[in-house]
Amino acid sequence: MKLIIQIPCFNEAATLAITLAALPKRIEGIDTIEVLVINDGSTDDTVAVAKNNGVHHVVGFTRNQGLAKAFMLGLRSAVALGADIIVNTDADNQYCADDIAALVQPVMEGRADIVIGARPISAIEHFSLTKKLLQKLGSWFVRTMSNTDVVDAPSGFRAISRQAACTLNVFNNYTYTLETIIQAGQKNLQILSVPVRVNGDLRPSRLVRSIPAYIRKSIVTVFRIIVVYRPFRFFAIVGLLFFLSGLGVGIRFLYYYFQNDGAGRVQSLILASVLLMMSVQIGMMGFIADLLSVNRRLLEDLEARERSKSQRKPREL
Repeated sequence: MKLIIQIPCFNEAATLAITLAALPKRIEGIDTIEVLVINDGSTDDTVAVAKNNGVHHVVGFTRNQGLAKAFMLGLRSAVALGADIIVNTDADNQYCADDIAALVQPVMEGRADIVIGARPISAIEHFSLTKKLLQKLGSWFVRTMSNTDVVDAPSGFRAISRQAACTLNVFNNYTYTLETIIQAGQKNLQILSVPVRVNGDLRPSRLVRSIPAYIRKSIVTVFRIIVVYRPFRFFAIVGLLFFLSGLGVGIRFLYYYFQNDGAGRVQSLILASVLLMMSVQIGMMGFIADLLSVNRRLLEDLEARERSKSQRKPREL
């Protein structure tokens, strides 16, 4: 059984060697362990550090594309390189590498398709109270959307089976953590959480540069996830709000009309008509979006089959 540990990197020359040194060289039940570094357009010596520290494979982009695209490039490359299990970890040594064995165990035993490392959020000293609350809120949202029991949804420390890696897609450019779980839940993949340890903070977070920016990007991410993965529900709720608003305004007009006071309230009748027509149009958009989502899932299934059969090796740096 072959394990590939992938590490997305963007200007990680200062911390990458520390992360690589901590990675396990042997794990019981694993025949081969290889390390894959995804260079996300780094402008420092990240690639040189990776090669000088014995990394087996280095792939990447010439310009920065974002964490989500780097993660997906890693999955595609690992599958092409023959990985049976893929572990994703961060280049800043946030996660304790000794816990990789615990991550891959459920996948090796066939009990899970994806295993996510659950950090002790409440005990992490360099996490602010606001960040801890946002992490918990994000996990709750993902559990609701995916019908899973994921404890720490924003955690990037995870093990993924080859089959699961072939089926995952990420449409968001900001991060992959929330979307991949929701998608896996919709595809009926088995997801487990295992407790993991964390190391000391080596550098500030690249994703959470400021709490307001993190909240803004998270809201946009959540909105896009709902539209992509729950289109009919989303448009149905919006359409229902317009319908109820139009119905309320219409009932108000009828009340005054039967009170012989409707002549001066024609505007209410016009507004009610417009809102009710908009609700019907939004409902139709929901049906169309739902049909498109069915087509997208069929295309994803076909693409997953092609990926699992592909023998084309990635172009390395």
